[in-house]
Formats: sequence, structure tokens, C-alpha cells
Amino acid sequence: MHKSVSHRCEAGVGVRVEGVTRRFDNGVVALDCLDLDVGGGEFLAILGPSGCGKSTLLRLVARLDEPQKGVIYMAESQHSAADRHGLGRRAEIAFVFQDAHLLPWRSVLDNAALPLELIGMKRSQRREAARMALEQVGLGDALNRYPNELSGGMRMRVSLARAVVTEPKLLLMDEPFAALDEITRQHLDEQLRELWTRLGMTVLFVTHSTTEAVFLAERAIVMTPRPGKIIEDMEIDLPEKRTSGIRATAQFAAETRAIYEALERGET
Repeated sequence: MHKSVSHRCEAGVGVRVEGVTRRFDNGVVALDCLDLDVGGGEFLAILGPSGCGKSTLLRLVARLDEPQKGVIYMAESQHSAADRHGLGRRAEIAFVFQDAHLLPWRSVLDNAALPLELIGMKRSQRREAARMALEQVGLGDALNRYPNELSGGMRMRVSLARAVVTEPKLLLMDEPFAALDEITRQHLDEQLRELWTRLGMTVLFVTHSTTEAVFLAERAIVMTPRPGKIIEDMEIDLPEKRTSGIRATAQFAAETRAIYEALERGET
């Protein structure tokens, strides 16, 4: 059973970005006075040309980097260039990168349980939580295998299970499926969409794929070349329940075309 919008708001955390600027030591300005509001439980896709600051934005939200100017609020917590006290409880945030970054000497189960081990959860409890997370991504029969025995898609499923095992309020994903073949990527998109409707966390998802953005997200923003600014902010007008067949519909094509046209406008 899918969660209602109100339940998703309770499970996910809102994010507000106000006037954020990030300038690197080499003089490159990745983001300049960026503003963005993301509602609790929302699935937001972030698109734009390479180098426009998409990944930088995720790193700032995750507190892996700091802005020179501006603030980022998350629920009742905030951080800025002057605020060094953290962004709430870090267990509430999970990050999935393009590379799965699995530890080769640990089993699938122990890789997925790692975040709970790091916060001191008892072995029996963390392994049970990891087992449940792996079942949610279709790997309940691969618990005792090792990363070198897995396909690329399976490794990414382990990475996703490891991210959601802490039941995060905010899930940040930086082109996680970009290196996979199209069929595997579509299957993972479908699993992620199901996971989101079931768990209700807020998701910020960076992608270069217009079709992936339309299938996954409730809303999409399109950024300009750096310094990245938001040129388009659009709702995705599709049913909440999405299966593979929706990709063949006229409405899906129209939504995809709208994002593509926004990307083209951003380049001019």
C-alpha cells in the first residue's frame, strides 16, 4: 500500500536553499545565489549540463562541503558558511553515489549493515535490518555473496539498501544508475520509485536522463551552465503509481519533451 502525501511529509524532511554560492579555489563559481525549496517527502529530479553544480548542490546539502554565502535549512536545523555545528542527526541523511563503493571483503549482508554498525547497533539487530533492506531491493537471496560475485546492477542495489537501512529522512542520489545498461537502469528506477512510495523519504536525484527524471520524480528542476541557476521548475504530471508501461504513453512523452526543451533553453 502506498503512503499518502501526508505520511510522506512526516517521513521525509524539507530542505530550503537560500542564496547559496560556492566558489572553488581555482576561481570557478559552481553556484551563485541559488534558491530552492523541497517539500518533505518530495521526489525532486535535478538536471542540467555537466559542470553546472548539480553534484556540488548535493554535497552542500549533505554537509560534505560548505558554501561561501547563503544558508541551507533542513527541518529545524540549518547550516551556513558560519555555522559549523552540523546538519541535524547525520543518520537522517543518506547519500548514494554513481559508484557503489562496496567493501570487497564484506558480504552483501555486512555491506548493507555497515551504517548501523558505525552507529553502534548490536550485531543481531543490524543484520536483521540489513536483511530486510536487501529484501526490499530484491536481494534477499544474495545475502552471503561478495561484491566480486555481483553484476553492476546488483552492486548498486546493495548500495541502495545500505542507504535506506537507517531509514533516512533525506536520500541524496548522484547519477547512481548512469553506468548501467538501459534495461537494468529501468528496473532499478522502478524499484526506487516503489521504495520511495513505501518509505516516504525526501529524495534529491541528480540525472542527465530526461526519461529517468520523468519516471521517478514528482518535480524536476533544470539548471543552466555554471554558475548554476534554476531555469525551469516543473511538476511532473503523471499518476503516483508508475509501472514500466507508462513510458509508452503520450503524457510521458510530453513531460520528457518539456524537460528537454528546458535543457535546450538553458544552453542558449
